[in-house]
Amino acid sequence: EGVASYVSVPDGGKILDVGCGSNNASSSKTESKATESKADETKAEESAAAADDAEVTITIKDNAITACAFKTYEENGTLKDENYGMADGEIKNQDYYNKAQKAIKGSEAYAKEIIGKINPDEVDSISGATYSHNQFTDAVYDALDKAAE
Repeated sequence: EGVASYVSVPDGGKILDVGCGSNNASSSKTESKATESKADETKAEESAAAADDAEVTITIKDNAITACAFKTYEENGTLKDENYGMADGEIKNQDYYNKAQKAIKGSEAYAKEIIGKINPDEVDSISGATYSHNQFTDAVYDALDKAAE
């Protein structure tokens, strides 16, 4: 479920801001209507969606994602960053910290890998960041579905 608002932009495209949530981090395999309904239309769209403790913002132009930002958050709402995996500002468990940081690097890689594509299933999962991959895929599908409406 989400709320969308449309604004015209000078190049004839539109910006779509979407906020939505999901309690399921498993990957959605539904086909996006964005490729079918607007394949030959030049457009610029920005869409944002959230899945669990994650947020993705994508820009679509000429039937491809041209920009993507993916952020994940801890349960308390703190952005997962270079401090993720620390306790009280210190690395108390090096293995846990390394795994946490590997997940963040994977999240960053997903956002880069989808550029030039329109299908989130074309983004390969990275070992150690599978949960993030599922969040990313769900959020991108949500954003694409909202963009196609």
